[in-house]
Amino acid sequence: MNAMKVAFRADASLQIGTGHVMRCLTLADALAAHGTECRFICREHTGNLIEFIRGKGFAVHALSAGKSTATGEAGGAPLAHAAWLGASQPQDAAECATLLAVWQPDWLIVDHYALAAQWEKALNPHYRKLMVIDDLADREHRCDLLLDQTFGRNATDYAACVPVGCKLLCGSQYALLRPEFPALRPYSLQRRAKPQLRQLLITMGGVDQDNATGKVLTALHSCELPADCRIVVVMGPSAPWLGEVQQQAGQLPWPTKVMVNVSDMAQLMADSDLAIGAAGATSWERCCLGLPTVLVVLAENQRLIARGLREAGAAWLIERAGLETFKVIAKHVTVSRCLVDMSATAARITDGLGASRVASYMRV
Repeated sequence: MNAMKVAFRADASLQIGTGHVMRCLTLADALAAHGTECRFICREHTGNLIEFIRGKGFAVHALSAGKSTATGEAGGAPLAHAAWLGASQPQDAAECATLLAVWQPDWLIVDHYALAAQWEKALNPHYRKLMVIDDLADREHRCDLLLDQTFGRNATDYAACVPVGCKLLCGSQYALLRPEFPALRPYSLQRRAKPQLRQLLITMGGVDQDNATGKVLTALHSCELPADCRIVVVMGPSAPWLGEVQQQAGQLPWPTKVMVNVSDMAQLMADSDLAIGAAGATSWERCCLGLPTVLVVLAENQRLIARGLREAGAAWLIERAGLETFKVIAKHVTVSRCLVDMSATAARITDGLGASRVASYMRV
């Protein structure tokens, strides 16, 4: 029996961030572990992860970067994120078709806010089944399977977006996490039984184009953190403010380490007592490990995730415009019952086994 073939279409850039590619890589790893052959199609935007993907052992077909022609569905209203593509949907589809026509994958997986039904229908002759990874529910799709890993997301949110018969996998039980997160879950949860604040983790995404990290470090100057607390900052190698953040870190009254290209994020989260982080895909990693978190909304598409976790009691929330309010919150983050309760609530959001669940469904 021939191995299943899966093609991924996802991009990373300074504007898009790294989350779409990273969650596709997680699913690719889960599929490859069972013999599936996976390939990626990515556009060469500034801040892309093409070489990173290749370093993980997957072939990547690179599409030239360009300026997007904002298009909607067959000439309709432009998609909200059309400018992220670097081409029109028909142009992108034509470039992908050249590659897919030769390979003919069993599954084509698309994770891109700037692609929708127009693109999907154009490529229909070149794949057996199509899977969409989304968390916006704001555009039409023509797919066989749709995954939205947002906590609280309901299948009815996509009723008007997908064809009858499309299988919907909705909710944080399908969150695409690397296997080291569920593996470290027992250790991480056990060490939170007696809360303390010895290590503070700051993760504002792989790019952090607007320097939210620097704003958090500025706010920390006036916070009453324990004298023996240490701070760990994680950034991506393409983060434009990396140098400035490294300089700021050396001026804080607590030992502060800035880490780049972190390969053991699960262990780092498990060993941390509190996180300040962007309300993106890493929210599910922190929940799996029961890591109490101060969430910061850095993009509009993160707002639903952030508010859902706040309402559940799984995180504190800072709206983007009120970043300075962390000064107030930090004064109340002490060794107290609130950290225990938040950790337990967060841990119930996801067990970290979503990638294996999704991969198992695709292999049926």
